[in-house]
Amino acid sequence: MSAPDLPTFPASQQKSVAAILRAAGCVFAEDEARLLLHTARSLDELDAMVDRRVAGEPLEPVLGWVEFCGLRIHIDSGVFVPRRRTEFLARQACSLVVSGSVVVDMCCGSGAVGTVLQSTLDAVDLYAVDVEPAAVRCARRNITPPERVLEGDLFEPLPTELLGRVDVVVANAPYVPTDSIRLMPPEARLHEPLVSLDGGTDGLDLQRRIIADAAPWLRPGGCLLVETSTEQVEMTVETFTRGGFLTRVATYSETASTVVIGQC
Repeated sequence: MSAPDLPTFPASQQKSVAAILRAAGCVFAEDEARLLLHTARSLDELDAMVDRRVAGEPLEPVLGWVEFCGLRIHIDSGVFVPRRRTEFLARQACSLVVSGSVVVDMCCGSGAVGTVLQSTLDAVDLYAVDVEPAAVRCARRNITPPERVLEGDLFEPLPTELLGRVDVVVANAPYVPTDSIRLMPPEARLHEPLVSLDGGTDGLDLQRRIIADAAPWLRPGGCLLVETSTEQVEMTVETFTRGGFLTRVATYSETASTVVIGQC
């Protein structure tokens, strides 16, 4: 059975929605109105979506998806929304993975990075892990097979048969210092789980744990990739170096992206 056609809203409807969003403080009101109208399946659903956005909910869970590396990633309310800068992390991981590689998407959130890897390369042996139950449920809608998305604390839920066999671990762990969370936009601060944002006093608590625990899981020559910030990159590199990794830094200025790559 074919999917029902989406309704066609009049041009005046887009102007009306854009005006409501603009009054609510949405900077890109026209673009958001267009996306809402293209996603809503009825006028009632459109009204509900507009109300959610006006109330401050991030656009992506209101739509139910986010574009990431050209893919539509399913997003639920209360789940960390992947940022554009993390597309660079996904591309760096893709450059290190070949067909048949064993890959772990650590702190996977919605599973966006893992989904890109699966869509780019054939037969990637992918596992994804997150401690947040809502993120795990969401990632299971993006990653196949869904049972490869595991709930738990970092490497803890991975099957022990992966020890020493993983080719790539890719991690977008939270790296916002605790005191800086209050400065984040309300869409993130009020609607995304704190566990997905808070990186501890200097923002690097989760990074340190991942770097410290990754080596036994990686095969000789395997790689660990961690997203970090320009301000924190020296500390991240120092942690990699202390962990015995051969380390390099990759950056992409257009999205202010910084990735530290360590090789066993």
